[in-house]
Amino acid sequence: MIGVSAYAERARWAAWDMPASVVPQRYLDKVLAAGGIPVIVPAVPDIAGVLSRLDGLLLVGGGDVDPTRYEAVPHPKNTPVNAARDDAELALLREALALGLPILGICRGLQLLNVALGGTLHQHVPDVVGHEGHSGGDGVFTRHDVHLRPRSRLARALGRTTLEVPSLHHQAIDRLGTGFTACGWSDDGLIEAAELDGYPFTVGVQWHPEADREVAVFTALVTAAAAPVPAM
Repeated sequence: MIGVSAYAERARWAAWDMPASVVPQRYLDKVLAAGGIPVIVPAVPDIAGVLSRLDGLLLVGGGDVDPTRYEAVPHPKNTPVNAARDDAELALLREALALGLPILGICRGLQLLNVALGGTLHQHVPDVVGHEGHSGGDGVFTRHDVHLRPRSRLARALGRTTLEVPSLHHQAIDRLGTGFTACGWSDDGLIEAAELDGYPFTVGVQWHPEADREVAVFTALVTAAAAPVPAM
């Protein structure tokens, strides 16, 4: 059973317009396709205790992490932050790491992993790489190549070291957190994937594998979740 972190946002459906806990269906579909059972984990206080009943954690994409979490001044291009979601997901991360559960972070999930480990973020990628190629705008994916370090967990899971990925982000890893090792890069040098040293499977990717056809990244998470949990 894979815990899937939920958005805590205002949402509209039928006659309703109110705060809700939601997860894009494609994340759930990918976990199912990989052989796992997705369990939606809402961004509410004291939720981290649920992890003792789960086998892995998927941190999905979403809005920007509050830059005060890594002692930075907000960039003018940042999206509004969600303190409740930051609090809940950081607590989930700390508990998952303590339990030694497999973790996959996607886009924001990678960034949050890095912040939780003491790292920092580039708050607006075009300022760093000089182009808009990592995002086509609201809800629009671009595609670009990512190059993986040979023998990294991701390279082994995907069976190759170069892949074309769907991309939609304006932030990215700057300084890596403690124990976090980069294992994937775009052609412009931006970190696109990282894994945590000393853990069986704690991996983050900057791209959006849930928007692609293959399920290999999710299969790697589910396979790790099915293995016995080592003592941490």
